[in-house]
Amino acid sequence: MEFVCNSCDHHHRGADAPWRCPRCGGAFDLRLEVDLRRQAIETGPPNLWRYAGALPPVPPEARVSLGEPVTPLVESTWAGVPVRFKLDYLFPTGSYKDRGNAVFVSVLRAAGVSAVVEDSSGNAGASLAAYCARAGIRCTIYAPADTSPAKLVQIRAYGAEVVAVPGSRAETARAVQVAAERTYYASHNWNPIFLHAMKTLAFEMCEQLGWRAPAAVVMPCGYGSVVLGAYLGFQDLVSAGLIDRLPRLVAVQAAACAPLYAAYRAEGRAPACSGHTLAEGIACAEPVRPERILEAIRASGGEVIAVSEDEILDGLRALAAQGLYVEPTSAVVAAAMSRLAGEGRLEPGTVAVLTGSGLKATEKLVRVLTTGTQVRF
Repeated sequence: MEFVCNSCDHHHRGADAPWRCPRCGGAFDLRLEVDLRRQAIETGPPNLWRYAGALPPVPPEARVSLGEPVTPLVESTWAGVPVRFKLDYLFPTGSYKDRGNAVFVSVLRAAGVSAVVEDSSGNAGASLAAYCARAGIRCTIYAPADTSPAKLVQIRAYGAEVVAVPGSRAETARAVQVAAERTYYASHNWNPIFLHAMKTLAFEMCEQLGWRAPAAVVMPCGYGSVVLGAYLGFQDLVSAGLIDRLPRLVAVQAAACAPLYAAYRAEGRAPACSGHTLAEGIACAEPVRPERILEAIRASGGEVIAVSEDEILDGLRALAAQGLYVEPTSAVVAAAMSRLAGEGRLEPGTVAVLTGSGLKATEKLVRVLTTGTQVRF
């Protein structure tokens, strides 16, 4: 397993790599030997470790698990178009972040890491805290002070310390980097181990579809781990001959904080953003790998869509009407599909990834959906 800086090509071998390149401050990519064979996968365990041949290497005895399932791929329709929903909010801690942290924390445990810090708008922190509790690793989470209370309670319940940071998500990221000077920074945004664990999202989809690629995949996008992880996974599947093409990748941002959308439209570098959004999980002003995200989207023939707060609420209600109770961050994919359907561009066979449970944001949902004493869905 080799870490390679995507800016200056500096190399580091082993899981003890610094959180960013010590030479230029750039983000590391990961070079892995990938062995994806259909027979080995189909006879493997009924969880993400069935794809161990394409994941960062972890001895079986060091694996940290909370019983992660292969998440359901549910058939549905949207504006009359056949689509599927990938229910990644059904992981043990209620979000897709378990997909990355099950592997990431396993690598850290195997490497003998005893304490970590991380910054999070809630879901990543809750997930990391849970897996660290399971692994016996001390965990401190830096979170924006206005994070949904349910997420902060969940983090503390796992025994992690919470440091509430006044201000924006970007200010939280800057605060944790000071702590990272003395404690291992288990950043799901900077560390490529998390990204490569996210490849399992693509692997599962294609296996569930009989080793076919979906027409398109619609995903929430803040720092971009879902989009980049899926892209890396689909690339691995094409290279292994298990699928014959990349699906079109559609990244969705909230219009109130949409730096990647601005960069996609202008074909320039992602600018900082301002503004508050219900989709707190993707309120990211300074993505770590903006160029890589846009390269992945363009290579797949995909696009970036920005949706308004009203569209997010409409998407939330429409998903709930189908029995899918998600947090507002996940609802951006419904808003984007409605936009695509209205333009006649929603492709049959599209998969929409639902990343976080509505139970994560109860207080926020009551506030924005209540009129008088009635919750209006």
